[in-house]
Amino acid sequence: MRRQFDLTWSLFEYHLERLEPGDFLWEPAPHCWTVRRTADGTWVPDWAETEPDPVPVPTVGWLSWHIGWWWGTALDHARGRTPRERTEVVWPGDGGAAVAWLRGLREEWTAALDGLADADLDATAPFPWQGDPAYTVADMVAWVNSELMKNVAEIGQLRLLRAASRT
Repeated sequence: MRRQFDLTWSLFEYHLERLEPGDFLWEPAPHCWTVRRTADGTWVPDWAETEPDPVPVPTVGWLSWHIGWWWGTALDHARGRTPRERTEVVWPGDGGAAVAWLRGLREEWTAALDGLADADLDATAPFPWQGDPAYTVADMVAWVNSELMKNVAEIGQLRLLRAASRT
């Protein structure tokens, strides 16, 4: 699982190194979810408790916030901390701040992975399945890999579409 994570991260780095500040809030379609600056300067994501139909196209900014939310929550569980609420996860802003935040999550996650023994991987995982005892920490680690891989592909595709639309 660690090798799979490292491979996914290397693909993410390819895009992170090439993201431009304008990529984060670029809206590829009229029906989008993004992050918006509030009057106090913080950024909040578009959100609905029930998934809309059709599902809005996310911006790179929204996707990077989304990664920070689910990955931060997975880290909270892996570290035995009280998981943060979605509304407590604040996007740091576009460009370098968002990239640094994502890289910081990677550092914290790899440290958590490196601290897991086989017995830890067999323990019941409370996230993201909300108390289903059939899932283990190993399942959670595999889920993080899958979710990250999906989000990396989405961010990469958005970055490529924006670059192609400018030429």
